[in-house]
Amino acid sequence: MDDAQLLRYSRHILLDDIGVEGQARLAAAHALVIGAGGLGSPAAIYLTVSGIGRLTLVDDDTVDLTNLQRQILHGTDDVGSAKVASGAASLARLNPDVEVATVRARVTDVELARLVAAADVVLDCTDNFATRQAINRACVAHAKPLVSGAAIRFDAQIASFDRRSPDAPCYACLFPESDEVEDVACSTMGVFAPLTGIVGAMQAAEALKLVIGLPSLSGRLLLLDAKTMHWQAITLERDPACSVCGS
Repeated sequence: MDDAQLLRYSRHILLDDIGVEGQARLAAAHALVIGAGGLGSPAAIYLTVSGIGRLTLVDDDTVDLTNLQRQILHGTDDVGSAKVASGAASLARLNPDVEVATVRARVTDVELARLVAAADVVLDCTDNFATRQAINRACVAHAKPLVSGAAIRFDAQIASFDRRSPDAPCYACLFPESDEVEDVACSTMGVFAPLTGIVGAMQAAEALKLVIGLPSLSGRLLLLDAKTMHWQAITLERDPACSVCGS
């Protein structure tokens, strides 16, 4: 790191659990953020300002006026623009040291496998069950840590699935692929704007810790009721009969 970078990241470097070595690990790491909306916006922002070396942002959507209540990567002037283009421009303004790549597509399983294989940590910031399961399958196949978040109305959840440890559960251990799940969209159900910021920032925190080697949420699911600000933690165990990671 040069002098400017040492100064930029000095508040991280002062932390004994990060230091110069941890910051260097971040600079060498590649984060894959799938979804540039309510969760992906704060997640990508905090990864970028924290000094992740490379970030790939994936989304096939364009910015809509209704997004601006919570999707803080985008502004009024970005309405109608591709979310990945708007997001990349915002991230470049925040930290030009970070290499930002974009994929404007609803990625296929083949493309998803390629993207996951190239990343050090994956953040699922999507809003539908089928995509979440596809991301999980790719992360299990390539043994990449996955940070999953969700938020709707006043309710949210976050968990990390670190299959670099053979005893760790995967997303499908918690939500089996065979389950019939009805996707609910904030366009019909609503979402409390700061809730996506809370969860997205936590996803970034988990991803940074996984890269540095600090303890993570792997093996736990956190649930938040934002109306009461009540947190609940649930212990997760690997399902030996899991269709994705089971033996």
